[in-house]
Amino acid sequence: MNTSSRFTVAIHILTLLAHGGGEQMTSEHIAGSVNTNPVVIRRLLSLLRDAKLVTSQVGVGGGWLLARPPKGITLRDIYRAVEGSTLFPLHSNTPNPRCPVGSTIQSALGGHFEEAQLALEKDLERTTVADLVKEVQTLAR
Repeated sequence: MNTSSRFTVAIHILTLLAHGGGEQMTSEHIAGSVNTNPVVIRRLLSLLRDAKLVTSQVGVGGGWLLARPPKGITLRDIYRAVEGSTLFPLHSNTPNPRCPVGSTIQSALGGHFEEAQLALEKDLERTTVADLVKEVQTLAR
């Protein structure tokens, strides 16, 4: 799964759990809704658990649940859980300091990338999983 779909699939997972109204769901069940391999779902659930967005119960009848109410989980929370906090990472290697572009490009881009990150997170903060559940229910009618 590529980076751009991780966020979308994580939103799908949490919306499905919220739509289930507190019913525990297995990774196999969730994978059936997403139409992907349960291993992919388990990897994302692990990230979501680390971010304290989901919790699991083991044993017979076990499964995954939201760790907090759907109205308390924003798209920003989900984004940060599965994508990290950097929308546009800078070069992983330091560019050539003897090049006029290489020596200054990271400084030139830094402010622009930070503004874009803040704008994205501000927008994602406005939508909760509860909002998505309502929208899904409306669209399903």
